[in-house]
Amino acid sequence: MSPEHLLAKHSPFIELDRTTWSRLASTIEVPLTAQEIDDLRGIGDKLDVDEVQQVYLPLSRLLNLYVNATSSLNHMTNDFLEVSERRVPFIIGVAGSVAAGKSTTARILEALLRRWPSTPNVQLVTTDGFLYPNAELQRRGIMDRKGFPESYNRRALLRFVSDIKSGSPLVTAPRYSHLTYDILPDERVEVTSPDVLIVEGLNVLAPARVGKDDRAALSLSDFFDFSIYVDARTTDIERWYVERFLSLRDSAFQNPQSYFTRYAELSDEDAVKLARSIWKNINEPNLLENVRPTRGRAKLILSKDTDHKISRVLLRKS
Repeated sequence: MSPEHLLAKHSPFIELDRTTWSRLASTIEVPLTAQEIDDLRGIGDKLDVDEVQQVYLPLSRLLNLYVNATSSLNHMTNDFLEVSERRVPFIIGVAGSVAAGKSTTARILEALLRRWPSTPNVQLVTTDGFLYPNAELQRRGIMDRKGFPESYNRRALLRFVSDIKSGSPLVTAPRYSHLTYDILPDERVEVTSPDVLIVEGLNVLAPARVGKDDRAALSLSDFFDFSIYVDARTTDIERWYVERFLSLRDSAFQNPQSYFTRYAELSDEDAVKLARSIWKNINEPNLLENVRPTRGRAKLILSKDTDHKISRVLLRKS
């Protein structure tokens, strides 16, 4: 047996190509219109009806099975303990690099899972709301490391997810504005007893930190019932990031309220040069040092090809 076959045999993941994966929900119709799918697609993503039918519909079916199985187990546990508890929210973590398409993945799963009868109440939060405000990042001297693990209020994020998992009827989180590139001080995102909560962010699968006493604290992923990593080659993600930067230059950056409005009048050459500099100095190091090392912790990996389309699905065996 070749080393490649031996490695595949002992991999913790079952690897399925897109065609094989798509058959797992071939008899289910896409419950979204082409316009709805277009509205959910992020800048630069290639999401279309075929992608939803072949990739995301089977994934939503699998997630629905997990939700129902987890709910049944919770009911049996409550019966055993002779207690009556409200339904525990099922939490899904979605991780991946900047510009890889994790936000689109989270939004499309939110829309699809809402169509399943057992999960009408699906809510989505991003960890952007738990970034420290820009003023605090500047005070700490880490404004150029925004998106790195140390730029998040980890304690507040853990408390937020813990309260949801504990069944609190109303939990709030700070609201982040991509326009102003900062926390909105007077606005909150409300999460109200969801059937499913999707938590999307760069570092949501990061392992627990080890304290001074060599004891590991809780990690955010300890609260997840399922986790997804959106994967692609670094060179492809860099290209998508540059393309997205150019698109934003011609759209959102034109808004006078945008934090990046100073980039709106850059020439193509200067915009590409700046985007690549930001990628090389901030986003790529964060991807290689902090984000991609968490890929193997995911329950499922969506692997994208150079055209931004998902070509393979890897599902953890146990």
